[in-house]
Amino acid sequence: MELLDKLNWRYATKAMNGEKVSQEKLDNIIEAASLAPTSSGLQPFEIIVVTNQEVKDEIRKIAWNQSVVSDCSHLLVFAAWDNYTEDRINYMFDLVNEVRGFKNEGWENYRQQLLGHYPKRSSEENFNHAARQAYIAFSQALSAAAFEGVDSTPMEGFDTDALDKILKLEDKGLKSCVMLPIGYRDADNDWLVNLKKVRKPKEDLVSVVD
Repeated sequence: MELLDKLNWRYATKAMNGEKVSQEKLDNIIEAASLAPTSSGLQPFEIIVVTNQEVKDEIRKIAWNQSVVSDCSHLLVFAAWDNYTEDRINYMFDLVNEVRGFKNEGWENYRQQLLGHYPKRSSEENFNHAARQAYIAFSQALSAAAFEGVDSTPMEGFDTDALDKILKLEDKGLKSCVMLPIGYRDADNDWLVNLKKVRKPKEDLVSVVD
């Protein structure tokens, strides 16, 4: 299966060579993330694509000085909504009605259920829920990058508060969750490139209830 071959090829790249990823490949990776399923279809996150070298260099300082942050082609930052609000929920429900061209009574009733529940929860609970949705899209972007033959590095090792300030995410009602530098491996300087991929045996990973 081609996808499994690509996923076996990918690894958490530790050194990148600065080569640029084409716009077409970047667009495909972003589109794959956009197509990811999310709870109630709300897509409660945004993807910030950082190409400015000075900004990447600044982010590297608050990301354990990991070279892939500054040497990647594009740095994708997945940032979740800091809270669910009526406006945010209504925007997505209205968008569904606009794109589909009709209103559905069941869908509108569901809108009211969410409006009566989500905004009443704490902002911390809502952010944590939104962040989990961002991770679904992040995972899909990771797989799409592999499918495109683009290297990537999933990263949680950074100061989220500092990153939020650098990217002014608070102004947009967002908080950073995870980063995905994409680019191409520097095989001569990457200690991980030729090491065998190690995963738990299937019997330790999967349980079947029949």
